[in-house]
Amino acid sequence: MVCNVFGISPSSYYEYRQRHRDIDAERVELRSEVKRLFAVSRGSAGSRSLVMMMRDKGYSIGRFKVRRLMQEARLTSKQPGAHKYKQAAHERPDIPNHLNREFDVSAPNQVWCGDITYSVPGVQGEHGRSN
Repeated sequence: MVCNVFGISPSSYYEYRQRHRDIDAERVELRSEVKRLFAVSRGSAGSRSLVMMMRDKGYSIGRFKVRRLMQEARLTSKQPGAHKYKQAAHERPDIPNHLNREFDVSAPNQVWCGDITYSVPGVQGEHGRSN
């Protein structure tokens, strides 16, 4: 009765139901390989990376198929965030700021700079004292 209302032949409806019942063994294999490679990458590989990894394993597969397999498996690539440097809460009185952000100088060898490091509690420096 519903098929008649929508103008669909009953055979089309039953063919549609049968088609979605069949399990595509090749697709299941591809999805499991995508899951495995995604786990190997610790969740950071996207569809492009996974395509290259799959092709290295001998699979002939495209990026959009890998993307669809990732969606089916509910896999989302997570890239590591940018490193956050520690901001100084207050200025160090024992290290004076002679330059005061005036980086333009009149002649060479007037201003020199070096690496700024911060101390890690409990870590010994090269001379045996804490940094």
